[in-house]
Amino acid sequence: MSTEFFNLLQFSLSAFFMLGGVFFVIAGAVGVLRFPDFYTRMHAAGMTDTLGAEMIILGLMVQAGFSQTSLKLILIAFLLFLTSPTATHAVVGAAYHAKLKPKLGKYRAPIPGEAAKPLAKAIPKEKAKPKAKPKAKPKTRRKAT
Repeated sequence: MSTEFFNLLQFSLSAFFMLGGVFFVIAGAVGVLRFPDFYTRMHAAGMTDTLGAEMIILGLMVQAGFSQTSLKLILIAFLLFLTSPTATHAVVGAAYHAKLKPKLGKYRAPIPGEAAKPLAKAIPKEKAKPKAKPKAKPKTRRKAT
């Protein structure tokens, strides 16, 4: 009886962590698709993928029990915990040094099904600034030969 209860508890805890990790990974993917610019997309990807992967690895460790496999998973989780935020920071730093500008101001996420409409109708245009008149070139006279 106690072995069955322990196996059920182990399976339930493992499934909880793995499903939680899958939730965070999917939330990060939705964030990458929905956010307006590079910086907010990298924030969504970096934060949620690290947490989601750590939770999946934790669920696998619970499923494996105390064994050599769980020790290997601890090493993988530690390396992932160090490298994923570092890689995200490096990519964002490279974009900043390349002078990639973030989108500022009001942003309205597209409504599902709005992608089929032309872009001009989906997002209202900003008021266009009046164009400056081009400067007239001074007239020059040709010398008669």
